Amino acid sequence: MAVQSEQRKLWDRIVAKAWADEDYKKRLLADPAGVLRAEGMNLPEGLDVRVVEATENQAWYVLPPQTAGEIAEGEERLAAWWQTFV
Repeated sequence: MAVQSEQRKLWDRIVAKAWADEDYKKRLLADPAGVLRAEGMNLPEGLDVRVVEATENQAWYVLPPQTAGEIAEGEERLAAWWQTFV
């Protein structure tokens, strides 16, 4: 969980930087994988990364993929999926 905590802190810094610097935000939205890697985020090669800017009237929920032929195993499986991003 320490790695996840560090990745969360890194994301928080990236968000703060995007809020403070319009050009940086534009780069983050246009080339999220490049910007995130440049900031030190560990992303697997070939991962399709998207960053979207929400408004006050939006909420985004991402439904994780279910592996073909595999039955969801609840919170443990979801936690393992999240670990692929940290």
